[in-house]
Amino acid sequence: MARRIRACDWSSTPLGPIEEWSETLLATVNLMLHSPFPTILSWGPEMVILYNDAVIATLTVKHPGALGRLFREVFQEAWSLVGSDLEACFYRGETAVRDNMLIPLLFNGVLENHYWSYSLIPVFENGRIGGVYNAFRNVTETVLSAQRLSESEAKLKLATEVAGLGVFVWDTASDHGNWENDRMYEIFGRSREEPPVNSATFLSEILHPDYRDAFRATVERTLWSCERFHFEGLIFRPDGALRCIEVNGNLQPAESGSSGRILGTIQDVTEVRETERALQESAKHLGELAAIVSSSEDVIISKNLNGIITSWNDAATRVFGYTAEEMIGASILTLIPEHLHADEKTIIQNIRAGRRIEHFETVRQTKSGKLIDVSLTVSPVKDAKGQVIGASKILRDVSNRKRMEQSLLQAEKIAATGRMAATIAHEINNPLEAVMNLLYLLRPKITDEAGANFLATAEDELGRVSHIAKQTLGYYREHANASPASLGELAEHALSIYEPRCAEAGIAIRQSLPPSRKVVLRRGEMMQVISNLIVNAIYAMPSGGMLSVSVHDTESPASGVVLTVTDSGVGIPADVLPKVFDAFFTTRSTVGTGIGLFVARQFIEGHGGQIEIESSVDPERHGTTARVFLPAHTRYEQE
Repeated sequence: MARRIRACDWSSTPLGPIEEWSETLLATVNLMLHSPFPTILSWGPEMVILYNDAVIATLTVKHPGALGRLFREVFQEAWSLVGSDLEACFYRGETAVRDNMLIPLLFNGVLENHYWSYSLIPVFENGRIGGVYNAFRNVTETVLSAQRLSESEAKLKLATEVAGLGVFVWDTASDHGNWENDRMYEIFGRSREEPPVNSATFLSEILHPDYRDAFRATVERTLWSCERFHFEGLIFRPDGALRCIEVNGNLQPAESGSSGRILGTIQDVTEVRETERALQESAKHLGELAAIVSSSEDVIISKNLNGIITSWNDAATRVFGYTAEEMIGASILTLIPEHLHADEKTIIQNIRAGRRIEHFETVRQTKSGKLIDVSLTVSPVKDAKGQVIGASKILRDVSNRKRMEQSLLQAEKIAATGRMAATIAHEINNPLEAVMNLLYLLRPKITDEAGANFLATAEDELGRVSHIAKQTLGYYREHANASPASLGELAEHALSIYEPRCAEAGIAIRQSLPPSRKVVLRRGEMMQVISNLIVNAIYAMPSGGMLSVSVHDTESPASGVVLTVTDSGVGIPADVLPKVFDAFFTTRSTVGTGIGLFVARQFIEGHGGQIEIESSVDPERHGTTARVFLPAHTRYEQE
């Protein structure tokens, strides 16, 4: 710092060039530089600072820029705390001594709390004060250590009181004991007017005879081997009560080396040991219950009244996919679909009222997001005082049972429909044949070419209606031989039939039907599939819209042909979408039987293909897209 002071341009500071400094200033700077303590000299009314090497650790990144600057600028974060002392020293000559004062300072740009002791001494020059000599020390560690020690003593005292520990000091050489707190007198049933007992009295009058040898042996090991003193045994209190005590202590060696003082604690553990014995008695029973819960095929979990899971068995992991570590401490709402969260509030209300919920069938969600049907039995869990503190849940996955019930229901519906199928086909075919005959008789009478074309189309469509009647509900499959055909040509033909209906409904048609590979298929079945998708799209756009139909070859996910039918209609809600292929399910209350897509999927899967539907009811991008994939080599080609 001496070199830095000599090299500094002091002419730009209130002190002026160093060559013009007074002898007092030079002498004080020299004294400061040789001081082993951190020292700052603040000179002049502006308090321009100079400092020695010991101050650098306090300044950190402020060094060396602090040299020659004003004190209030360098230590602006501390000025509100020390400024008054500095000004009183400079202007009134008041010496200040401060100990253990909390002054936050910036260390490497970070404001930290530190404790300081400092002294301020005025420096006189020609009878007037020229500056302030400030020697200081960072006493943070000393202050914090004292605080920690005080806190430790307070915590120790609190801990002994809370734990019910009696504290003693036993001088083994003189066989004299000091009881350090009231708990010692309480444990032994004595008053403070009675002196503490010595070892002779303890052995002969207080300690149970069965434990006297063990106590003597423990004392000898501690005195001669310096082992930790630990003893547990029974004592008699003056009122005749038998109590169990636990003694712990350490030897503080005396100068003789063969005897000393034992500092320790005594605790009455009578109730603790009785509780432990009771717990041991019930441990076997609890272990058996735990084994039953663990091996149960049903999910068994428990939760508190806030819905936080507190136990989780192996079956829960198998059903839901979560481990016990993931779920214990988590909310039960993790397993409940969002739209059913209100059910949990109802369940908790019943449990708080002490009511049991039996065989409540609902839906739960696994880790993978899969929804499963479950049957719940929820019972309140009570504490020893009979207060409800939580709930125990037994959950059974009934998804398979639900699927079987649904399958049986579907089978019953389809069986009933099957019994009607023959009658429907017979009753419809009779008038259809009559109409076909009439059209045949009408043919010679139509001489106009356009009329003849319309007549031919009508005959084709009536033939298809007759064919569909025979396929009613999918029980009759097309027996005509499958043949190579272009899916694009079939789609183009279907569009030509429905084009007038679309125009009337204000529906624009956009088609992309380039030549596509031919695959072996049954034309009637695929025409029915395409017609069904187009009709569904038309019904979805009652106020008009856009119908897009495209066919293209693909190599992904396998080689084949993809038909896509897209509408800009109202869309299908997400909760309804998984049901659209179910038999007899329909979203149209006035029209439709709910079997169109069911039959369509039967036909497509019969070809070895797949059908999928995507839909959105978002006002910004509503509509539905159906995709049909037929493999390049269908099952009919393989057959």
